[in-house]
Amino acid sequence: MGELSQARARAAELRLEIARHNRLYHEQARPEISDSEFDALMAELVSLEAEWPELKEPESPTEKVGGAPSRAFQPHRHMAPMLSLENAFGAEELAAWDERIRRGLDHEGPIEYIVELKFDGLSLSLTYENGELTTAATRGDGEEGEDITANVRTMPSVPGQLGSKWLERVEVRGEALMSKQVFAELNEARLARGEQVFANPRNAAAGGLRQIDPALAAERRLSFFPYGFGGGAPELAAQNGVLSWLEEAGFSPRTDARICLGVEAVQVRLNEILADRPHLPFGIDGAVIKVNSTAFQARMGSTSRGPRWAIAYKFPSEEAFTRLNGVLWQVGRTGVVTPVADLEPVYVGGVTVSRATLHNLDELARKDVRPGDTVIVRRAGDVIPEVVGPVLEKRPEGLEPVIPPEVCPACQTPLAQLGGYVALRCPNRRECPDQVLTQLAHFVGRSALDIEGLGAKRLEQLLEAGLISDQASIFRLAERREELLGLDKMGELSAQNLLDSIEAARTPPLPRLLFGLGIRFVGERTADDIAQKFRTLEAFREAGREDVLGVPEIGPRIADEVEQWLQDPESQALLDRLIEAGVSPQEAEERPEAEGFGGKTFVFTGKLEAFAREEAEAAVKRLGGKASGSVSRRTDYLVAGPGAGSKLAKAEELGVAVLTEEEFLALLPGGAL
Repeated sequence: MGELSQARARAAELRLEIARHNRLYHEQARPEISDSEFDALMAELVSLEAEWPELKEPESPTEKVGGAPSRAFQPHRHMAPMLSLENAFGAEELAAWDERIRRGLDHEGPIEYIVELKFDGLSLSLTYENGELTTAATRGDGEEGEDITANVRTMPSVPGQLGSKWLERVEVRGEALMSKQVFAELNEARLARGEQVFANPRNAAAGGLRQIDPALAAERRLSFFPYGFGGGAPELAAQNGVLSWLEEAGFSPRTDARICLGVEAVQVRLNEILADRPHLPFGIDGAVIKVNSTAFQARMGSTSRGPRWAIAYKFPSEEAFTRLNGVLWQVGRTGVVTPVADLEPVYVGGVTVSRATLHNLDELARKDVRPGDTVIVRRAGDVIPEVVGPVLEKRPEGLEPVIPPEVCPACQTPLAQLGGYVALRCPNRRECPDQVLTQLAHFVGRSALDIEGLGAKRLEQLLEAGLISDQASIFRLAERREELLGLDKMGELSAQNLLDSIEAARTPPLPRLLFGLGIRFVGERTADDIAQKFRTLEAFREAGREDVLGVPEIGPRIADEVEQWLQDPESQALLDRLIEAGVSPQEAEERPEAEGFGGKTFVFTGKLEAFAREEAEAAVKRLGGKASGSVSRRTDYLVAGPGAGSKLAKAEELGVAVLTEEEFLALLPGGAL
């Protein structure tokens, strides 16, 4: 077969595959592949048609947008076609687009662009006649969509009237979407009913808008953000003016939009958005860059597929579909045995993932994922990859549920459910190799004693060589320097650096040591609270349950765990060995209370621009306040940066005072950290 014949066969195959996925995505809201996988198929077809122009067909997916309207709703023809956008996947493609813009406009200097979030939602067109909403429709095939007016009227962010801004007939376009919080609650409820979970908020939003009963659509609690006009647009000079007009007309403000002069400024803004992405209350899959001037937009015009003056910059997909090969069982530092998904490697969230958390036994049972399933994997920001759930439509017959183990996978000790908890736990705390390794890794970690050069692989090597056995033995490694030098990839310089780092850790702050001991439920903040109460390690060792209950924010559950740990002879023996090895924690200093901080609890959320979160929390503690990670009725102040989401909503619901970064800094002595 010749090259042209091969290309023709592959193009035909791609068209069929893309058409199928378009139907699943646009018409049924149940995609079987991730956005990035679909983009790859489309990019391959575009490349083939560019290399072999004779293969291009009028009905090719590269010439079309969306899918056919559903017959469940009345059709609606848009005032103007709802087109798609060209995609850019990196700085080079963005720069090439900018070059085409400047060349097309015969413009030598930098172009003024506007950058908007590309919400991961469902495009809608809203027709207003004399200021009244008359029709709301989906994109459909770009020319004709589905009339879903009754469902859209249930959305509070879609105005029924355009306020003081109205025209004889105008079509407003934007995105309908579901917040991350609502999405999580919806999937939680579906899991409880044994129903298929949604892969992402977009699918859930699309399903909501296609409900026959508007009351069911209202339950999805969807939001709408406008981005422009379809037809009947007022005469405005720039895209930022369009967004201002829409806000004045009653739509949600587009506070995310930024004017950027030149492609370099655009790239800076894209980097900011990518960093903010995990903190945003809504899902996004990139950003849209538009030429701001509407006069320039008119000069650039459009192709049959989309406008030349706008481009979608795509971020790595946060969801992917892959095969679950099996379930592995992982032993943590407290002995809890948790399920981990062994996956066919898949690219998601910017990295290749082959392992993902299944959280715990309860979640495993509720999600009912089985080896052989096609599963939805999610990785948002730097969060550990997780399995959202199975794609039940693709489940082969005969797949068996996962059976939890009866013995520890690391040491074969029979597992138990201790203390009334559901979790399985290995009780062999001192000799289970996985527990010992993870306890040591926790002890030397950055938030504890912060000993550089002791990663998990090095610790495992030291354990296998018999050079360490517990936390205290780390501080005796200098006595075994020659044996240390005999290890693989351990030269003089590496050994000396490691020993220097160990030496520097002999006098840790008391909170770091307490956290590093790995007492169950004692996190960084609790360890800090305990250190403030007892001040010295000696006083802590003598504490009883009632003493621990006297620590602010500590309840019976934590007090019981601390008491149990202190009464364990091996715990006290470990502390003795640490002291004998030369470990001498610093006494916790009494923190003077500053006006506005004494006894007050602060929570920080969003992307903080004026300071690092850790610095701010340290300042609060230094001045006699408390820093918490969650908002409750005991929270006094929430400091909110850009992208604040569910914590901000919770604070507003509870009436918690909300501060900007500038207002927080103004509270500090001297106005700075």
